[in-house]
Amino acid sequence: MTDAINSSALPRPVTRPWLALAGLTLGVMVTNGFARFAYGLILPAMRSELSWSYAQAGWLNTANALGYVVGAVLTLMLIGRVAPSKLFSFGLIATTLSLLATGYEATMGWQTFWRIAAGVFGAMSFSTASVLTARLFPGDARRNALAIAILFGTGGGLGIMLAGASLPLMLEAWGPSSWRYGWYIIGGLSVCALPLGLWAARALHVPVPRRATGESGSLRRIWRELAGYACFAMGYIVYLTFLGAWMTDQDASAQLIAGVWVILGVALVLSPFVWRGVLARHKSGRPLAMILSGIALGSALPVVLPAGSAIVISAIVFGLCVFMAPGAITSFIRQNLPTESWAATMSLFTVVFAVAQTIGPFAAGAIGDATGNIGSGLLVAAAILLTGAALVAFQKPLD
Repeated sequence: MTDAINSSALPRPVTRPWLALAGLTLGVMVTNGFARFAYGLILPAMRSELSWSYAQAGWLNTANALGYVVGAVLTLMLIGRVAPSKLFSFGLIATTLSLLATGYEATMGWQTFWRIAAGVFGAMSFSTASVLTARLFPGDARRNALAIAILFGTGGGLGIMLAGASLPLMLEAWGPSSWRYGWYIIGGLSVCALPLGLWAARALHVPVPRRATGESGSLRRIWRELAGYACFAMGYIVYLTFLGAWMTDQDASAQLIAGVWVILGVALVLSPFVWRGVLARHKSGRPLAMILSGIALGSALPVVLPAGSAIVISAIVFGLCVFMAPGAITSFIRQNLPTESWAATMSLFTVVFAVAQTIGPFAAGAIGDATGNIGSGLLVAAAILLTGAALVAFQKPLD
């Protein structure tokens, strides 16, 4: 999520940078909001119709995370040979096709294959979106920072809002057997996003970047920040995978589920404006520690206080924090390390994130099966997030 790989080549001038940002943001909506997180809304219907255990349901998001690992590594291998705009466009098209294909067949093998494919291609497009966004306002640091914040927050938030406003109500009206149409709906919305997304990539075409040189930073000096980010990866994905299933187990109405996901999406969109001052003021691990604590609180609230108002508060707190963790990492690297080591260090954090997030969904599903309550998985995720916050709170600025 933090693949801001820099390039020394100058891009062509962009005459409509905000429109290009809108296209890139729609791309993130597809690769992040739809391909990774909409599954949490379709999951209850698929689990009911196909008689899956929580572990089987969690496995499919673990498969998606494994695909993300492959996609992140593959992108790092290709970024020195293929232009970022081409990787973004190819990944966006392939992710859209993967979403449409997911609804075609119910077998576990088919589902696993396309969830992995969505992870591989989604990572490819998502990783290069930040590279292209960094080219929108050359020489204007404030607008450039705002553009990247909008890319992270608004892209994923818009996808979650659209999915939350449509899928739960559709599944309630048509029944669990209509889960296939959920994939067709988000696949169709992804098709609608393609023209502007592909145009933005062409408008921001840059030459193949040079491979970054320099060290990725001493692990001994940044291991707390790295460990905190690994805990974030393991913990945050559990909430987005199983919140819908937990609410369904609590007999929550489709209207409440839809409302909670829309509120979550709105909070995601607003989050960059809430945290940008904190990120700018602190060079230490304090911003990430605060963010992880907020994510932990949001994850635990629905289980500790299982009332409608608590779930709404949970969605607000979680949404205001969750997508700012990559921003905190990016800010820490930029403020503490020399420019020539940024790309290598960001790559290191990205690989750690990709690997760590494969653990969360399957482990939480197995805990839910063992206890008979997926809320136990949410509480374990909150504990992991708090552990990460405690570790990173002692991360001091580097000399």
